[in-house]
This record gives sequence, C-alpha cells and structure tokens, in this order.
Amino acid sequence: MLILIRGGGDLASGVAVRLHRAGFQIVITELPQPRVVRRTVSFAEAVFVGQTEVEGVVGELLSDLDQVKRALKSGIIPVLIDPDLEILETLQPEIVVDARMRKKPPERGKELATLVVGLGPGFIAGENCHAVIETNRGHDLGRVLWNSAPQADTGIPGEVKGFGVERVLHAPAAGELVSAASIGDRVKKGEVIALVDGKAVQAPFDGVLRGLLRPGSVVDEGMKIGDVDPRDEPAMVNLVSDKSRAIGGGVLEAILSCPDLRSGLWI
Repeated sequence: MLILIRGGGDLASGVAVRLHRAGFQIVITELPQPRVVRRTVSFAEAVFVGQTEVEGVVGELLSDLDQVKRALKSGIIPVLIDPDLEILETLQPEIVVDARMRKKPPERGKELATLVVGLGPGFIAGENCHAVIETNRGHDLGRVLWNSAPQADTGIPGEVKGFGVERVLHAPAAGELVSAASIGDRVKKGEVIALVDGKAVQAPFDGVLRGLLRPGSVVDEGMKIGDVDPRDEPAMVNLVSDKSRAIGGGVLEAILSCPDLRSGLWI
C-alpha cells in the first residue's frame, strides 16, 4: 500500500520512518528549497545532498517514475520536488498524509486519496481531510480526530529541563545565514552559533545544537533558524523525537482503522 507524505521535515520524516518500518511504501514530496531546522533527521535534506538517512532508513532525491518504482522495491524512500502534487495522478496513492505543518487550511482536501490525514492546526476532520492527528504536546498528542479540529497552535515549544521558548533560535535580522557551529556541537551560553546580516545568534544556555537551517539560507527577521537542547546528549540529534514517534503512531492508527482500507490490509 502506497502512502504519499507531503513534506520532509523532522515531524514528517518521523512519521515516514514509523510507517516504513510497519511495511508501507512511502513517497515524500517537497519544495525546491525546503527550510528545515532538524536537518539530521529530515528526508528533506535529500533535496540538497541527493541521499540522506534517518535512523537507518534511506531517502533519495529522484525525478521520474521508473526511478521511484525501483527505489520502492529496494526499500528506499523516494523524495520528489513536487509541491503541487503533479505526480499524484500517476502514483495514485491510497493514502496522503499532509505533514507540512503550515498551520492553515490545505489547498486541496479529501479528494486526494481514499484516506487523507492532516497533521495539526489548519485541518478539520470531515471537511478538508478525513482524519487529523493532534500535534500539541500533552495528553492528546498523537490522538486521531475523525470529526473535529485539533488544538490551536500555541507557538510554545515543549519544555526540556526547565527551558521552553529559550530553546528556539530566531533570526535577528533579514539576510543570509552564516553558520558558526554545526548540528550536534556542544555550545556554551553566549557562544555565537550563527550570523545573519552580521548580527550574532548566541546560545541561550549550555547545551547541544539540535538543529540549524542550512548555511546560506536567506531568512526573514524573527524566523526560526535553530534550536538548542539543554541535555548533554549529542547523539539525540540523529534520533527521531518522541513527538514525531507519537504522531507517527497516530497516523498508523488512522490507517489501520479506516474502513475503506481495512479490506486491503487484513486477510
């Protein structure tokens, strides 16, 4: 059974890894220049480097249907530059997961596939998708919603060791990002992590640089460009997050409980 996932960021990639391991064939579509912070666990990186790996699962940038078919047979996740879903009619996936996290209603809805699953704010189950997965941290994280909308975006990241909003790095100005540190580096409070238009982005506390936009990215003032983890565990930058795994479990539940798909899944 084929699943098309819109978006190759860290949450989308965590979902892709979980579904891939459950035996589904996955294709990911992305923008020509995706902006991804947690690049070490994002299949979107394949757009820039050709091939990338997330927890042992390989994603590869491909451009035609024959390549896609060969990749799927060999257990590779094809990544396509196709923001307008031009490949949809050719592939005809049974399931579409919109994991772009745009926080606004999608351009297209339930007509895309037998099951269309949306992640987080912007989706309303029964209106612009069949099911929504709750993405806010808390008791309902990963819950499948069939008749309602998820919680509104809070804009507040999850707290880790007492740090919340401080963990996120924002661009101090508009311009090109110049990196002064690499993902996985241990950083000290006040250490310069990046420069934007000559203005420094400093580590807010001692920790590990968990994510950073690609050097050379052109950003707007105030845009999220990175994040720091207060836990002294550099290996975590290469692991799918607990949040991604929970959301991936919700998508898997939606698929397995969809009446129109069950006959193709259960013998």
